[in-house]
Amino acid sequence: VQVPTIKPMELMVEASPRRIFANAHTYHINSISVNSDQETYLSADDLRINLWHLEITDQSFNIVDIKPTNMEELTEVITAAEFHPAECNVLVYSSSKGTIRLCDMRSAALCDQHSKLFEEPEDPTNRSFFSEIISSISDVKLSNSGRYMISRDYLSVKVWDLQMETKPIECYPVSLYI
Repeated sequence: VQVPTIKPMELMVEASPRRIFANAHTYHINSISVNSDQETYLSADDLRINLWHLEITDQSFNIVDIKPTNMEELTEVITAAEFHPAECNVLVYSSSKGTIRLCDMRSAALCDQHSKLFEEPEDPTNRSFFSEIISSISDVKLSNSGRYMISRDYLSVKVWDLQMETKPIECYPVSLYI
């Protein structure tokens, strides 16, 4: 009679999804942000932002859509999106053109019109072939208080006051050699 023996083995941790939220995006998702209401979240890809309910896996609502009817007319893509930390109806999203739009979902179901546009005026004397690439915002985050916003482009990190759309209150260069 052969008695089985216990051999020590490495512990293995395995993750398994509780829910799968699928088939709402055509392009790669670049942002996910949970709303302050703790019931909804947004997911953003290059051309659309969708609003989801955490309990409903098979349905989302398109709240931002910048896809042109003719893709040859595409001039910018969404690079990041985030909900306001306290106001559940407010979100911000950034673009490859260097703009940040603040939207209020109370004004319309589709946020195709922004409430505020944060953009630094371009200096025509510094315009070059690389200007649009350099101005593309890679990420945007709101402060815990919800009063300030931080954006990151290729050359700098900018701190914005949500009450002042025309220019950032601080700008920190991150790559002095370009």
